[in-house]
Amino acid sequence: MCPSLYSIGAGLATVAAGKIAVCAVGFKSAGIAAGSIAASMMSSAAAASGGAIASGSTVACLQSIGAAGLGLASGGTLFVVGALGTALLFS
Repeated sequence: MCPSLYSIGAGLATVAAGKIAVCAVGFKSAGIAAGSIAASMMSSAAAASGGAIASGSTVACLQSIGAAGLGLASGGTLFVVGALGTALLFS
């Protein structure tokens, strides 16, 4: 099989793994899962900022990914990282 096909496959797998990892820590499409790592992160962020979660914060961005998926920029970045990493293995 052509190494470039491996790179494309690895890029796609990296994008999927990013979404899976975000969901695995508790950032779900229906909200943050109770008792999860995400819930702990949200609690800490809220306590640090006086009870609110700041727009654009790490917690807010991860929840956005959990709810709606990766945007074009972040999905594209993950694809390139996975594809380049695989290309380097085959070079």
